[in-house]
Amino acid sequence: MVLKKKKEIQVDAFSLDCQQLEKLQGFSKDEEQNLASLLLHCAQLSNGIQQIQCIKQIVPLLKTMDQNSTCDPMLKACLEILGETYFSLDVKNPLKKVLASSLNSLPEQFMTLAVQSFVCCLREELKTTDVYLYRKVLDNLASCMEDFSLGRASITNLFEEVLQFLQKSLLDIQEENRSNNGNRIVQTRLMHDLLMAIKVSMMLVQKLQENIQGSLWKNHESFVWQSMCNLLKSSTNFLMDETLLQTVQTTSGLAFILFIRAMYEPAEELPSLVSDLLCGSRKRAGMPAWFVDTCGALCTEQLSDSVLLFLCHGALAMLDWKSGSMGENGEKLLLDIASVLLSLSSELKESSMATSLSRILAIWTNSALLALISDSANLKMKLDGSSEVIGRLLEYVYTHWEHPLDAVRHQSKLIFRNLLQIHRTIITGSDEKSDPFFARLTKRLLSLEWHVKGKYASLACLVECLGTENILQLDRSIPVQILNVMNDQSLAPYASDLLETMFTNHKVQFTSSCQKSTWIDQWHDVWVSPLLLILCEGNHDQTTYIIDYYLPKLLRCSPDSLNYMIKILQASADANLGSWSTRGALGALMACLRTARAHGHLELSNIMSRGLVSTESIKQGLVHQHNQVCIDALGLLCETHRSTEIVSVEEMQLILFFITYNLNSQSPSVRQQICSLLRKLFCRIRESSQVLYKLEQNKTKQELFEDSPQRNPLGILQKYKDFLSSLCDRLFEALFPGSSHPTRFSALSILGSVAEIFSVPKGQEQVFRLDQEMNSARVRTLIQCFASTFEEVKVLAFELLMKLRDVAFNLQDSESLDLLFQAAMDLSTSTKPYDCVTASYLLNFLAYHKDLQRICLGKWVKHNLQVTEDTSVNTVEKNTLAVIKLLLVNVEEEIFQAKKSLLQAAASFPMYGRVHCINGALQQLPLNNLMFITEWKQIVARLILMSYELSAVVSPVVQSSSPEGLIPMDIDSETADRLQMILNEIQPQDTNDYFMQAKMLKEHCKVESKQLADHKPVENICAEMRGKESQICDVTAQMVLVCCWRSMKEVSLLLGTLCKLLPAQAASEPSNGLITVEQVKNIGDYFKHHLMQSRHRGAFELAYAGFVQLTETLSRCNSESLHKMPEQWLSCVLEEIKSCDPSSTLCATRRSAGIPFYIQALLASEPKKGKTDLLKMTIKELMSLAAPLSEPASVIPQVHALNILRALFRDARLGENVMPYVADGIQAAILGFTSPIWAVRNSSTLLFSALITRIFGVKRGKDENSKKNRMTGAEFFSRFPSLYPFLLKQLELVANTLNSEDEELKIHPSLFLLLLILGKLYPSPMDGTYSALSMAPFVPFIIRCGHSPVYRSREMSGRALVPFVMINEVPHTVLSLLKGLPDSTSLCIRQNSIHGTLLQVFYLLQSFLDSKQLGNSDFKQGLSDIITCIGSKLWLAKRPNPCLVTRAAFLDVLVMLSTHLGNSQKQVLLTVKNSPLSLRDCNMLWLDYRLYWIHLIFRAYVDC
Repeated sequence: MVLKKKKEIQVDAFSLDCQQLEKLQGFSKDEEQNLASLLLHCAQLSNGIQQIQCIKQIVPLLKTMDQNSTCDPMLKACLEILGETYFSLDVKNPLKKVLASSLNSLPEQFMTLAVQSFVCCLREELKTTDVYLYRKVLDNLASCMEDFSLGRASITNLFEEVLQFLQKSLLDIQEENRSNNGNRIVQTRLMHDLLMAIKVSMMLVQKLQENIQGSLWKNHESFVWQSMCNLLKSSTNFLMDETLLQTVQTTSGLAFILFIRAMYEPAEELPSLVSDLLCGSRKRAGMPAWFVDTCGALCTEQLSDSVLLFLCHGALAMLDWKSGSMGENGEKLLLDIASVLLSLSSELKESSMATSLSRILAIWTNSALLALISDSANLKMKLDGSSEVIGRLLEYVYTHWEHPLDAVRHQSKLIFRNLLQIHRTIITGSDEKSDPFFARLTKRLLSLEWHVKGKYASLACLVECLGTENILQLDRSIPVQILNVMNDQSLAPYASDLLETMFTNHKVQFTSSCQKSTWIDQWHDVWVSPLLLILCEGNHDQTTYIIDYYLPKLLRCSPDSLNYMIKILQASADANLGSWSTRGALGALMACLRTARAHGHLELSNIMSRGLVSTESIKQGLVHQHNQVCIDALGLLCETHRSTEIVSVEEMQLILFFITYNLNSQSPSVRQQICSLLRKLFCRIRESSQVLYKLEQNKTKQELFEDSPQRNPLGILQKYKDFLSSLCDRLFEALFPGSSHPTRFSALSILGSVAEIFSVPKGQEQVFRLDQEMNSARVRTLIQCFASTFEEVKVLAFELLMKLRDVAFNLQDSESLDLLFQAAMDLSTSTKPYDCVTASYLLNFLAYHKDLQRICLGKWVKHNLQVTEDTSVNTVEKNTLAVIKLLLVNVEEEIFQAKKSLLQAAASFPMYGRVHCINGALQQLPLNNLMFITEWKQIVARLILMSYELSAVVSPVVQSSSPEGLIPMDIDSETADRLQMILNEIQPQDTNDYFMQAKMLKEHCKVESKQLADHKPVENICAEMRGKESQICDVTAQMVLVCCWRSMKEVSLLLGTLCKLLPAQAASEPSNGLITVEQVKNIGDYFKHHLMQSRHRGAFELAYAGFVQLTETLSRCNSESLHKMPEQWLSCVLEEIKSCDPSSTLCATRRSAGIPFYIQALLASEPKKGKTDLLKMTIKELMSLAAPLSEPASVIPQVHALNILRALFRDARLGENVMPYVADGIQAAILGFTSPIWAVRNSSTLLFSALITRIFGVKRGKDENSKKNRMTGAEFFSRFPSLYPFLLKQLELVANTLNSEDEELKIHPSLFLLLLILGKLYPSPMDGTYSALSMAPFVPFIIRCGHSPVYRSREMSGRALVPFVMINEVPHTVLSLLKGLPDSTSLCIRQNSIHGTLLQVFYLLQSFLDSKQLGNSDFKQGLSDIITCIGSKLWLAKRPNPCLVTRAAFLDVLVMLSTHLGNSQKQVLLTVKNSPLSLRDCNMLWLDYRLYWIHLIFRAYVDC
């Protein structure tokens, strides 16, 4: 842990034009410094920092001038230049703020002259007519009003001109925005300009109110009043314009309230006016005429949800809520705003709106706290903890504290904290500990399960109010419970924050009431002792997260506790060494010491000298069988609080000891941690070595060296060098041929860190240089790493060679380089895919060699290539150009051969290797800063043409309906006829031209001619081919497919890379760009064709990657035609999907193949912070297609729509933008599952699965019933309110099909999906009475679903019933279910219904018994009634009941009751006492308990 150095501030210097310089030169004096000479000197400086120093001298110089100087023309000229300079500087330039700060101290006698100069400059600024230059003027106006008295005075003098400019700028920017509709880049810029104009208007009203409310204010004909009305009208229009950015609308809401506040009279009626606007009770007759004229739209139209939200925000932010200054009307407005906001919470589902709503609710709670200062009794009653408003706000918190958006979760926490403060303010003077509101809230929070993330932040807020001790009095095991939760990384940060709040508060409570000697032991028992126990015996994940999240906070709160921890652990360290699964005391000790040293609580020298740990113990830790103990021991050596702490000899020896045994770690995470920690050590060596060098240079300051004045700096530096040299020796020795991947990865990563950290910057000595340790053998060792089959090893070796390339090339002779180049060219045509990756890295490495062209000249002559010999250009670009030319010629020849026989190409020279090398070569070039523009244009054109040709050769395979088993063969006409007949018989549903005719390949070699003449049969999937050297090789369908799809992959990536060459200012005419607009359009058509028709996943997935690069390039382009291409492509493909054209080549199988990828790429290019109109339009179209039709012409569009929706809901980049459409997606999936067409049901199932993951999160455990991926019913239906009536209706339809009187098996298709989604919900003690959605209507239908003949459905109905029954209703519901069970004398006994009912009873009782209400009297009475009723149905557990499954289910209920209620025999006797059975019958029941185990076997079967 080291402190980061501050970045150096960069300041752009200003300059003056020739006229200004001449003017200053005319006034400057050589013999003495005056203002002109100072400004002249300042303007001649090229360093902004130096100019700042000069500007700071202006005012002191002016203060030395006498009062008569006001008439001096030199002063006037200098002030004019200062004004022009101020307005020319960029708003973010520090010079502007320094100049304003200096001029604020201008002597009074010069102020008038300065104001005149600035007024002249500002008047010129306000004459700007170019709409794209308005932003600079607006920035200057804002700067003048921000703590700049001179600027504010200038605006005051030009107040009417400024108002006129603001009106004009608002209208002009709005009009320019309309004219650029569709050009998102220009529109975004204009939106930000418009936002700035609104903000400046607000600043003008806020900071210069005296100018507005002057003598002319009452005159409605005055220019100021008319201007204000125009500004108000503009802000109203912006507020209601849904096409603008949300930030513009939000700011317009603020401006609207601000302007109304400044203009409306009487001010006491303003809250009533705003209330009427929000509540819809607007009466135009009682409103002023000027208000109706300017804001009539707000009075006549139905306000949208967003407008209401922004008006609420404006009212809360712009009105004065402090101390109840607005009276009763203000209190009513405050409550009305809360009501409107809470009603909007169920309507606004877009992520940006949900975030804004939560933030505005938090602002409301702050306003309520301010209003409560007035001590209004009515307001206190309305905002009491038991009031409806507070209850609804708490309901909002409970349903949003686990919201997917971080911002919403954070605001929910702030709202909860403020609600507690509101109640504390209201009950000031009362005892908070005994307050019923706090008691009820605490009880509810503690009854929640620990998987609820919102519980932690809320409990922390309660701890701040009530204190830790009061919480612990309710349950002393809370600290242990929280520590046990920390084996889950998703919960560990929340748990550690709560623990920190609790133990910090607990310490404060103790210190304020006790002496340290008395309380510290109690504090250790509560917070430290459980920690040590878990560190020694806990599992790996739990201990790791506790050390990372909890231990540093504990030590920061109480550093003295470290001694207590060490003392406890030392006592058992020798006896408890740990194992592969537990750390033991030794591992815990290492973790504590590491954390303490890293955070500055301890130094290693103190650790060793005080005997806290011995060297042997550290060695034991370094080679411990538990990986994390090894890492902690290494961290103890490497991590320090100071980056300049000297590395001791003992530490270096221990590091070498560690390297010997741990390079071959099989865990990737361990390897990463090792490399990270050693990197910290190397940084420490570098930083401390610089201190030692300085110390050596200045011997007189040696006594200031903090470690020891007797140290020898040169001796320590030599030890550093020896250590690093020895370390590198061991690392290179580990890179022997055949060494394992983990060893190579670790060694190369560490060597890369050494090379990077100890690189030699200019003018600085370095303690170690890796290039001095290199020799030819070591260079060959690194090059041999390119042959590894793991690409990450190739990458590490390449990066290391790049850092050492000068010495690496010097150690290699021409012959070796020639062999390397030849090897690279050979590997580029290998049939092994990883060989071409090796070839790419070799060629990229050789491209840095200045003699590469001379080495390869012979090969170029063979192909008649022009080789440039200009040595002044960049070596890498020159060599890369030559290599690409060579590869391009080769691949063009191979494509020509592949056209004759694709089999021979696949077996002998697969083309993808060459293209991969071209791709790799292009990646390392600065594509926007090339020198050979003409040659690169030609190469790019040839590359695009080659890509098309190669794609044409291989596309028939990847576009085949069955590419996995396809071998295109050279066959005679008779065989072709037979193949044609077979193909016609097995013609697949998705059209494919390749299968419509047998492909006839011309004879092209003697070997194949001979095979055709002999009519040799081809064995199953394998064909024999002869390569260039006439060796016989087998060609399998897999080889052909690999060749084809990898070629398509490389072509797609190459075209995507080439698209990046399109300049941002693209135009249709030729330019300096390496690629033309027409070429880009053709590439787009190519991607569309292949994404629409490819069937092989590898081909269209990588085509998607290239297409994404194209769409991102188009989104950044200023050309309107290019900018709109994604939208046009999207419209075309949606039309094709809707058309149901029989001749369409779109693939309806393979999950629509590349079509979802194509649409994903088009939508991903849309700016995320905009309105996402394309996404909304697309999902709307797809939802209409996905909905089932009564008589559809074709189901293919529906299948495509379902598959595309699945891809969009799974796309992480679309994030929260798709959440508003989740409810519609669920409806489409459930309705689609009822289709008679299998393809629709299959796609609906896949969509449903994606939506379940999107709603409830990724499942990370094996427990199907874990509550980690679930949510409460109230939260679910508050986030997706439209699903409430839909699920209820569908559930009713399902329940109606389960007629118990009918023996026929009827299973509704949606039964499983409905029960699955309802089973993902769980009850919460926080579910209140303020939700408009009642869960009760679901209950009877779910109970009826328990009669299903399918075992799994009955079980799911039992789980699904739980969240819909309130905890206080469970006894009544259970009794009702038990009474519905048949008696032994009943004539009609249906075992399916009995089993479903018993399962529902079981899960309801399980939830009831886990609800932590065992002490409740109602609980005890309800349980007594249940046991009595169970006693009357005991025949179901006896042998007279022939069904073993229902007997076992009944026993499940009995065992659960006995487990939860204590002694099982006692409960049985209680049951017997209340039942007509004899003791003998009871004994027989317990003898039949073995049937419980039989039940486990029978659970594998579906039906009774």
